[in-house]
Amino acid sequence: MVVEVIVGLVIALALYAMAAARVVRQYERGLVFRLGRLQSGLKEPGFTMIVPGIDRLQKVNMQIITLPVPAQEGITRDNVTVRVDAVVYFKVVQPADAIIRVEDYRFAVSQMAQTSLRSIIGKSELDDLLSDREKLNQGLELMIDSPAVEWGVTVDRVEIKDVSLPETMKRSMARQAEAQRDRRARVINADAELEASKKLAQAAEQMSETPAALQLRLLQTVASVATEKNSTLVLPFPVELLRFLEGPRETDGANGGNGGRSGKAAKADKAGKAVKAGKGAKGEEKKSLPEASGSGMAGVAVPPDYALPPEAAVPEGPAPGALRPEDAEDELPGAAGEQASESAASEEEPPLPESRRRSK
Repeated sequence: MVVEVIVGLVIALALYAMAAARVVRQYERGLVFRLGRLQSGLKEPGFTMIVPGIDRLQKVNMQIITLPVPAQEGITRDNVTVRVDAVVYFKVVQPADAIIRVEDYRFAVSQMAQTSLRSIIGKSELDDLLSDREKLNQGLELMIDSPAVEWGVTVDRVEIKDVSLPETMKRSMARQAEAQRDRRARVINADAELEASKKLAQAAEQMSETPAALQLRLLQTVASVATEKNSTLVLPFPVELLRFLEGPRETDGANGGNGGRSGKAAKADKAGKAVKAGKGAKGEEKKSLPEASGSGMAGVAVPPDYALPPEAAVPEGPAPGALRPEDAEDELPGAAGEQASESAASEEEPPLPESRRRSK
């Protein structure tokens, strides 16, 4: 009987120990509620005991909690609609206040972060949201931390993650940025042109003293451009220079042509003159009768045996000073020589007048 009582007591003690034993982790703190009343003191990390059925142990996490804030849509002070989301880092510093003063400190901090974010959006401009986020983060941290202190919670930091803009605003900002960069590029280009003009003025003044330097610079530019094989080089020349170059060329060409054909052409000219002289003599012979008739014998029939005056007689042989046909044929080149020889042969024996033939 005694043994059974002892065994029962041991079993009861074991059950009590199992029901009263609690373990608190290193990052936690324990609060003991005895019959609904908070007991003083915190349960430190490790093994602890409570009264089963009377005490209730509630553990509080002391780690830093990361709480994402949903994206909030608002209108900035310069009337731009944006969507902003953020993240809040906080931790519990007073476990008793976090359990007693607020029902759910996580949900309370989340709601306070959302309302504070909307408020900070309405007080700020778009440029501040995009460029001056550090200042906005500090202001948002103060707005959330002020009421959270009473809840035994402290806000470690708040960060704005993303700012979503409408598509029209993005295009407008892109055009603005492009215009600003274009303006800066033009200003830089104008400054460069101004400085270059000053340097060119100095260079021109220096080159005006030595004209050969300008010519050397031109040749250097031509050489640098000629390195590119896919470029066409156009060099402007004054018209006066071209006329100056064409004048001596034409004079030299004329002199060279005359000199090349001076010997034979001179003889050919003489032969041509001789042929023309023979033809002129024939013409005078043919015109002698009409002239005689025109001189006062108009309407008078000329007898067949009419004798011409001595001055109208055609001399036999070539004209004085003319070349012989044989010489002209030898001196003229090619077809000109043949033509001269034929003409000379035809002129060798000029036909006699009809009156002389009859007298013979």
